[in-house]
Amino acid sequence: MIEPANRLSNINEYYFSRKLKEISDLRESGKDILNLGIGNPDMPPPVDSVKVLHERSSENQNHGYQSYSGNPNLRKAFVQWYQKHFKVELNANTETLPLIGSKEGIMHISMAFLNPGDGVLIPDPGYPAYKSVSDLVGANIISYDLKEENGWFPDLEELQKMDLDKVKIMWVNYPNMPTGTKASLKQLERLVAFGIKNKILICNDNPYSFILNDNPISILSVPNAKSIALELNSLSKSHNMAGWRIGVVVGDEKYINNILKVKSNVDSGMYLPLQLAAVEALNSPVSWYENLNKEYAIRRKKASELLHKLACTFDENQSGMFLWAKIPEAYENSYKFSDYLLYEYDFFITPGEIFGKNGEKYIRISLAGNPENLKMALKRIN
Repeated sequence: MIEPANRLSNINEYYFSRKLKEISDLRESGKDILNLGIGNPDMPPPVDSVKVLHERSSENQNHGYQSYSGNPNLRKAFVQWYQKHFKVELNANTETLPLIGSKEGIMHISMAFLNPGDGVLIPDPGYPAYKSVSDLVGANIISYDLKEENGWFPDLEELQKMDLDKVKIMWVNYPNMPTGTKASLKQLERLVAFGIKNKILICNDNPYSFILNDNPISILSVPNAKSIALELNSLSKSHNMAGWRIGVVVGDEKYINNILKVKSNVDSGMYLPLQLAAVEALNSPVSWYENLNKEYAIRRKKASELLHKLACTFDENQSGMFLWAKIPEAYENSYKFSDYLLYEYDFFITPGEIFGKNGEKYIRISLAGNPENLKMALKRIN
């Protein structure tokens, strides 16, 4: 048997991949398992986007290879979207690069800027892909703490005491996943100043900016941010288009050009009808986001009832499509609490520890998926 590459030595199967197999086995054994863990939007995309996809897919000339840098209409739509909702001015030709999902962008950015041994600052708790991608490119992972007592924001004064000479990238994610914390403009200004001072590329992963959040903010709205910051965004959550795989990275031309070098050697462009449908989605009126959030607000209320019933504590003002909650003191850790709920009450909630050691005493419940599952889980607890 051919041995796998050394870069896989620190990479494990994704937690959700393993857990879904376990849930599948339980269902096959006759258990009615409710999945309240994964953030997979269940509501439909904008109707006109689906219509455009259907119409453009019927045109014979639209099935060929596309530009690596994305269709000009899509780049322009992203620019207009950023100007309308974030008050950020971008150049459609040089500062905007559509992606086949923002998760792929994490890999593109890492490959473009990290050499083996370079340092990368990764939040704990944080999106697991930051760590796994950094491992794949051979970077030196330096975890930084996000803690409830600090508002789930990095302690930049503590970070400044570290040896940061070899650090090239810092991953941040606001509104935050998994904690639901929103960053203020002042906090983003501090991050930009930290990046400029230490010559660290600040990469803000921003796909939750429209979910239960009345004030979407981009890190690029900070003066001089383009000199040291990139931002990833996505239509997955904001427009219920997770499976469509449409994202974007925005920032200074010199950074975008280096990311494009990687991207153009990895994929062969995005299907044109998808891009044109995305243009339609990006042109959605403000009422689209308002109606989307009305539904999420209803679900958040139900999820809150369930968490209160479980004796969990949490911030009522979280943003995004999850609720992050502290488990009762009686339970040793989030894995055991999650498994207790799975095997006693037949529903799954994500243990916070999969996002890092600082998530050991927390769980994350999803507002995506069938809302009836929240009602049924509450009924089972009652």
